[in-house]
Amino acid sequence: MFPSLRQPREVGIFTQGAQWAPCFFRGPGVFSGPAAGRIWTRWAVSDKATEIANLLAPTVEALGLDLLGAEYLPAPGGATLRLYIDVPLAEQPERVVNIDDCERVSREVSAQLDVEDPISGNYTLEVSSPGVDRPLFTLAQFARHLDESAKVGLKLPQNGRRRLQGRIARVDEAAGQVVFEVDGAELEVAFDNIDKARILPDWAALGLAPQKPNKPGPKKPGQGKNKPSNESAAGKPRAE
Repeated sequence: MFPSLRQPREVGIFTQGAQWAPCFFRGPGVFSGPAAGRIWTRWAVSDKATEIANLLAPTVEALGLDLLGAEYLPAPGGATLRLYIDVPLAEQPERVVNIDDCERVSREVSAQLDVEDPISGNYTLEVSSPGVDRPLFTLAQFARHLDESAKVGLKLPQNGRRRLQGRIARVDEAAGQVVFEVDGAELEVAFDNIDKARILPDWAALGLAPQKPNKPGPKKPGQGKNKPSNESAAGKPRAE
């Protein structure tokens, strides 16, 4: 096993007390061995992310936080492992994820990844709060956001489309399906065929919708033209 290569850490933006503001922390990169050189399919990438999330979830829970899920993004120059964490539901909304939480998770997870070594090659670890456009990784997470809109990417096309946007109508955990309302019609999607999904925020409900400038109404015919008043007309001398 090759020794780990530590890279400088970068801290992103966090606004204390604002539930919609993202907390982001980029941890050290790790080089644990030569890259495998394999071609990653959507299925393999998703399975790898799930495997890593299951491995790291107990470590995150021991810190009093929940690991919502993981994204594994392989690339020729080095992969990115992105973890999304949140506070337990019982502690919301009084408590929110802050930069200290992200740093603590990054330290503990980095140590575990050095030992477990689930990723071959060079990669960068990122720890983030879900943000207002939170990603959805499990059927239970879809069920908690019924009637909200989501943007979904599929592993395999369904009805000729690989991307869809619609309301989360219901979740059938027994059948392993999520039912979306898309363009006024229901669409049943197998959970195993969902590659990525994110909530589409209701910016108006959050009070963050951009304000449209007031436009003047249409002018009536003749409005704005200078007309002589009766008084001025009466004061003019008449030609004899």
